[in-house]
Amino acid sequence: MGMIDRVMAWVFGDGRNVVAETVEVFRENIEGRAQRLTDEKAAALAQFAAEFAQPRKGLFDRMIDGLNRLPRPLLALGTIGLFVSAMTSPAWFASRMAGVALIPEPLWWLMGAIVSFYFGARYQVKGQEFQRSVAESVIRSEAVIKDAAAPPPDTIALPEGYADNAALTDWWRSRNAI
Repeated sequence: MGMIDRVMAWVFGDGRNVVAETVEVFRENIEGRAQRLTDEKAAALAQFAAEFAQPRKGLFDRMIDGLNRLPRPLLALGTIGLFVSAMTSPAWFASRMAGVALIPEPLWWLMGAIVSFYFGARYQVKGQEFQRSVAESVIRSEAVIKDAAAPPPDTIALPEGYADNAALTDWWRSRNAI
């Protein structure tokens, strides 16, 4: 028995698992990874909560919020303005577009990236809100369908022998009303 104990202690160590420790050199510990990810998310949420704990009501904050709301309407109205100017004054429009044609390509790439990130983030947020509302609607509709399909508790037919026992009757009705 002593030799088996010494071999097992050599393989598994004294109160530790040498095999598991060796495997973790080559493969990440899944439980440890999950704990690290959970800690990271909790820290990010705590930081976000701390940032927005105090409501901002100052003039500067309201001005910045107003400026953040301007790009989409300005881009939309500017595009419509380009169409109107092309129809009303083609020569003026052509001279402006000749100037736009002189803008270097890397600057167009930069502008495209900025606009993509700006509108892409908004698109993602709105898409997630839409998916959340669809999920809530599905849950509500399932509850409505379940309520509509369930017969009233008074009309549920009781099995034979349940009518004599009030507790069994209540239990049967509660189980079949849900």
